Amino acid sequence: MDSAYLFTDARYWSQAQEQLDKNWTLIKAGSIDGPRDWVEWLTERARDARIGVDARMLTYEKAMVVNEKIHRTESRFVYPPQNLVDLTWKDKPPKSKAPIFIQPIEFSGVSAATKLKKLREWIKNQPPSIPSYSKGPATPDQVQQGTLITSLSCIAYLLNLRGSDVPYNPLFHAYLYVGLENSVLFLDREKSTTETNEYLKNLGVEIREYGDLWTWIRKREWGTGKVIISPQASHAISLMFTHYRYTVAPSHVERMMALKNETELEGLRRAYVRDGVAFVKFLAWLEGKLQDGYDITEYEAASRLTEIRRSGKHFMGIAYKTISATGSNAALSHYTPRKSTAKFIERDTPYLNDSGGQYRDGTCDTTRTVHFGRPTPEQCEAYTRVLQGHIAIDSAVFPEGTSGIQLDVLARKALWRDGLNYNHGTGHGFGSFLTVHEGPHSFGNSVALEPGHVITNEPGFYNEGKWGIRIESALAVKRVRTKGGFNGNIWLGFERLTCVPIQTRMVKESMLTKEEKAWLKEHNQRCYEKLSPLLKDDKRATKWLKREAERGIGLATLPGGVNIEWD
Repeated sequence: MDSAYLFTDARYWSQAQEQLDKNWTLIKAGSIDGPRDWVEWLTERARDARIGVDARMLTYEKAMVVNEKIHRTESRFVYPPQNLVDLTWKDKPPKSKAPIFIQPIEFSGVSAATKLKKLREWIKNQPPSIPSYSKGPATPDQVQQGTLITSLSCIAYLLNLRGSDVPYNPLFHAYLYVGLENSVLFLDREKSTTETNEYLKNLGVEIREYGDLWTWIRKREWGTGKVIISPQASHAISLMFTHYRYTVAPSHVERMMALKNETELEGLRRAYVRDGVAFVKFLAWLEGKLQDGYDITEYEAASRLTEIRRSGKHFMGIAYKTISATGSNAALSHYTPRKSTAKFIERDTPYLNDSGGQYRDGTCDTTRTVHFGRPTPEQCEAYTRVLQGHIAIDSAVFPEGTSGIQLDVLARKALWRDGLNYNHGTGHGFGSFLTVHEGPHSFGNSVALEPGHVITNEPGFYNEGKWGIRIESALAVKRVRTKGGFNGNIWLGFERLTCVPIQTRMVKESMLTKEEKAWLKEHNQRCYEKLSPLLKDDKRATKWLKREAERGIGLATLPGGVNIEWD
């Protein structure tokens, strides 16, 4: 087979069509006439085949699924000694040598020692791996002795350490073994400072070179018993262990990390207010420049917002590449501008900005879509439907045990009414100065939402080739009191963390219910009350914020159909 294929879901179809050259064939995974994913495409074609794969790039979970399917076609995986892409990648960036650093308890809320203790208690409570045919008690080789953690965010969370190895994410390349009696961190030693060396020593964590992991596994240096790995661990690790030496179980650290403690929640509240100040300053600046006749590119706008954020307390960088998009680019849900090709921001289509800062006390992720001219009826109707879905999620009250996917329809119901939809998830978890995407919960799976979970709320609509709309705010799951209180104190709802006004210019008031109008007014007024004391030194931003809090919904219509601004 002398061909190259790129498999991607609906989020990137348009972008891939624009950016792939003639050497590539795009496979639209999940399309009506296409395969569900690359696995289905492969199994339909593989017959008595040897399929080369870098086992480090494939999770254990995915490898098991694929292996089972290709086995039916008399095919199998083979593992080249080197990654073929690496062999041809001549200008590959060098590995980061940035030092790791401690995330203080004033931000983490819980010490690493306490987290390690909780993890060891969980390991002790895991049942031994006894074969179904065995009649006797568990042998020492069948008892769970520890867990090997491969998720970088889980390692950083557990040890209260951060790094700078991954762009936009405060992570460092490492593996971590936590046993009942000892712990080993596999890390490039030059990344650990005198301070972190002492810190890890006091935690009882031994430092080994990053590449020593494979020897450690091969020599069974953890001793007797089994090592627990997560389904998301690389297939290469499971192959090195062999199935006699490991047990697969969902990551307990991921669950610990997802349930934010009160210190982390309070940090996120502060971070989102700080990020809201930056967002308001930016939108006021951008609107002013455009009204004064200046032409601003998507790239210039994104750079300006980053500069504004940079002055905020505890700022550590941006959380991901800023999505700054106008016109047809906004219809690409994950578009990011380049300096050389960025468009000038248009006055007759919506402008979408999806961005966030990384702060020592929280990771932010916010999207607002605004219009700098006179929106069309089609744009207003789509924007209003997106807003209604956003409000429906934000206002939801639900019993314990409810999962995100059970609520997802609330975000889409208003759009569906007009035959509209969006091809991405409604929302995801996010970190406390960690990654902007965290699990295990989301609005796309069956993991039950619990108090302490934080999650984004981001419905949208994308008119391909023309314009796009998304409204995203961050939420924290909390307990709520209900009038009926059926079955006791089991009812949950959301606390809104994001503090950025939602523009009302594109809202079609006649489509909103009384409750939706009240929600919109309350949200914008709340933003004014929280942010205005922090904007005293910026008259332009204060004026803009006050106007957004007080203005009416949509464009006022005079007799004869003439529209005027509410300003």
